[in-house]
Amino acid sequence: MTSQIALPLSPANGAENIVVGPSLQPVIDGLMAGHDWPYRSCILSGPARSGKSLLARWFVASDLGDALDGADRLPEDEVFHAWNRAQASGRPLLLINDAGPGQWRVTLPDLGSRLGGSMALTIPPPDEELLIQLLEEHAARRGLALGDAALAFLLPRIERSHAAAETLVETIDRLSLERKAPVTISLVRDALAQVQGAD
Repeated sequence: MTSQIALPLSPANGAENIVVGPSLQPVIDGLMAGHDWPYRSCILSGPARSGKSLLARWFVASDLGDALDGADRLPEDEVFHAWNRAQASGRPLLLINDAGPGQWRVTLPDLGSRLGGSMALTIPPPDEELLIQLLEEHAARRGLALGDAALAFLLPRIERSHAAAETLVETIDRLSLERKAPVTISLVRDALAQVQGAD
C-alpha cells in the first residue's frame, strides 16, 4: 500500500510529502538503517526528479544523519573530509549522486577507495501504484483534481518516470488555465500528446 512521509519545511512553505510505494520502500528502509551502513556512508542515486534531494532533507530532518546533496559535483576534498568526519563521529553520511549509478568519476584515489566500500542505493522507476500517487500529489500541489477516468486513461500511456509524471501534470495545469476549462479526458489527451511530442 502506498503511504506518504511528511517532510516538515518552513511554515511559509507548508510541508512536502514523500510518496512511498512498493518500488521506493526498499530505499526508505535502507536509509533508515544508517548505523548498519559500511563505513557509515551511503551513496543514493536515481533518475532526474526522482526525489533524491527531498529524501536527503527528510534524512537530515529525521535526525538519521548528515547529507551532502549533489555530492558528485562538490570538490572532492570536501566530500573526503565529510567522509572522515562520519567515521570519527559515527554519524551516518548520505551522499546524493546526480550523475547516476556507476557514473560518479572520482579522481582522488583515497576518496575513490572509500566510496567504493560505501552502501549504494538507487531509486528505481515508479511502479504503477507509486505513479498514481505521484500524479495525484503533483496535481494536489497545483489545486487540480485528476479523476479516476483521467488516471485510468493516463496509466497505460505515460512514461514510467518521476520526471514524466511531474511534466505531464504541469502541462495539464497549463492547458487548463489557458483554456479556462476543467480537467477532462480531452484535455488530458492533448496534454499527453504535447508531452510525448516534445520528447
